[in-house]
Amino acid sequence: MRVYLLPLTFTLALMSSAAATADDAVKHFKGLQSETLEQAVNNFSEYNNQLEAILAGELNPQAMSDVHEITYTLENALEKIRDDLKELADTLEEVHLASERMDTEGVQKHGKAYLEQSRKLVK
Repeated sequence: MRVYLLPLTFTLALMSSAAATADDAVKHFKGLQSETLEQAVNNFSEYNNQLEAILAGELNPQAMSDVHEITYTLENALEKIRDDLKELADTLEEVHLASERMDTEGVQKHGKAYLEQSRKLVK
């Protein structure tokens, strides 16, 4: 029984060592921050184009590293877009509720705020 455990123990030790080495080799980046919705949309567009170009080529180790780095900026952009879209949805709901109450002042106020923010996404 001991004879069989030795190869298994050795294999498990090598596997955990290889996993630790692979984990240590991964570099983490901050990526570009998206402070405004406009920045987020621009970063999202630009870095999606970069990702598309990389995916069109060979996914060698350098390309994989580039993809890894690009995803940080894309994640930051998506987080900002998601947060701002939540606010935009809330503002639109205010327009909706004001329209139900026939509140012309509320529709004007919230409608203008909604359009100003939404035009940062779509021109």
